[in-house]
Amino acid sequence: MAMPDLTFAELDDIDRRILAELQADGRITNVELAQRAGISPPPCLRRVRRLEQAGIIHGYHAETDAQKLGWEITFFAIVGLESQKESVLAEFERMVASWPEVRECHMIRGGGDFLLRLVARDTAHENQLTQRLTGAERVSRVQTLQTIRTSRNLAGVPL
Repeated sequence: MAMPDLTFAELDDIDRRILAELQADGRITNVELAQRAGISPPPCLRRVRRLEQAGIIHGYHAETDAQKLGWEITFFAIVGLESQKESVLAEFERMVASWPEVRECHMIRGGGDFLLRLVARDTAHENQLTQRLTGAERVSRVQTLQTIRTSRNLAGVPL
């Protein structure tokens, strides 16, 4: 059951400390989290549940090393569509949502309609994905940008 939305202004310093700690380490125990937030474990757990129910915390995940798992290439694609009708945009979003290699999909303005972050096993796989994109219905242009290295990739937002 979802709670009414909480705004940033409604979060107090303790909520912000809890969120900052969870962004840094989602596996922290409630006891350690409570200690770092300066409260006891039961109210800490209640606050975490409230943040989850309000949709501020969407979930927890393991951050994995793509290259060690065989995904050698990360690249971005700026995709332009023939039309910006909502049905065309939604159709494109459904299509790329079915591709496991598409890790992020953002509708953008100024220079394209969508920005995708994809992973590929090798250059041949990257080329195959690019061809699938350029050949997709209603796609008018695709510009790809291959990542050389990533020097900063932070989870969450500044709190």
